[in-house]
Amino acid sequence: MDFDTRKQRLEFNKLQKRLRRNVGKAIADFNMIEEGDKVMVCLSGGKDSYGMLDILLGLQKTAPVSFELVAVNLDQKQPGFPPEVLPRYLTELGVPFHILEKDTYSVVTELIPEGKTYCSLCSRLRRGTLYGFAEQIGATRIALGHHRDDMIETLFLNMFYGGKLKSMPPKLLSDDKQNMVIRPLAYCKESDLERYAIAKQFPIIPCNLCGSQDGLQRKVIKDMLQTWEKEHPGRLETIFSAIQSVEPSQLADASLFDFADLKLDRSPRIGAVNLWDADSDAVREPA
Repeated sequence: MDFDTRKQRLEFNKLQKRLRRNVGKAIADFNMIEEGDKVMVCLSGGKDSYGMLDILLGLQKTAPVSFELVAVNLDQKQPGFPPEVLPRYLTELGVPFHILEKDTYSVVTELIPEGKTYCSLCSRLRRGTLYGFAEQIGATRIALGHHRDDMIETLFLNMFYGGKLKSMPPKLLSDDKQNMVIRPLAYCKESDLERYAIAKQFPIIPCNLCGSQDGLQRKVIKDMLQTWEKEHPGRLETIFSAIQSVEPSQLADASLFDFADLKLDRSPRIGAVNLWDADSDAVREPA
């Protein structure tokens, strides 16, 4: 093994350990997977869902709880989608899987006017199908491949275009309380997942439905964030930290904090020192 090969192997090992550590931490922090869970891993054919399945398979061997994994792909009948790629890959991997066929492509392209983006309707149709199938096979968790950068982008999408301060939660109970969605890649950077996909040589299937559209709002946000990160390295990490450290009293949502009933309390505080009290020994003398 030459020097370059050894170096590449070391770099890959560090990358793999970092991703597994981040996924393990997210699972532990949000109690994503419990003993006996059946986790339905939604596999799109993109780098993120491939990485998620691969990392979960690795963690399954050493996890403190026993859980089952089943891969599910929704074939939305997009033109040019290669139906043989995922079944072949999953069969070789030895992972139980299901391929669902539902022509959401025709529905979306028929209902969405030309020039408008497909993402919102496409995701709703996909979500409804996957939720129903999860109940059908008895899956107790639905794992989606959204990563840290997706969560940050969604935060700004909702602020800029929706007027709401919200993102993608690492763990979500559906409105009808019938399904639990988890995002094990919540702490993973997209750049790490890209490098991992290249190193593992995943058979990537591009999404031609959304990828062929120009001017997508998410692309605008992604470009903005990438520019910020280049100009100010570490900014994305800081933004993600902000998502994890919310102070409702410092915002303006009256449903989260009771601004209306705030009351003054000027009762004496035992042990408190008033630096403005002229009779106090603690008064600071001018320099």
